[in-house]
Amino acid sequence: MAYAVAMAIAVGLGLPIAVLAAATAQGRAAAAALEGIARQPEAAGRIQTAMIIGLALIESLVIYALLIFFILQGKLPEVSAIVGAAGGG
Repeated sequence: MAYAVAMAIAVGLGLPIAVLAAATAQGRAAAAALEGIARQPEAAGRIQTAMIIGLALIESLVIYALLIFFILQGKLPEVSAIVGAAGGG
């Protein structure tokens, strides 16, 4: 029973935490890129390219978290199975 509860918490909180962390990282990356472009407009192309690559890598981590979310969600037992095993009826 404790395993099912722990897995439900992991499924319920894992993806939102990953999304919040990725959103923060993307915001910081974009802010840093804009500051760099403002300081050196002639390097805008190189800065923008590096920023887009970084954003793609950050976003891929969220996609991996989504994949893990679906895998763990599929392994969760049904609520009726948990209640029946606990003797609740």
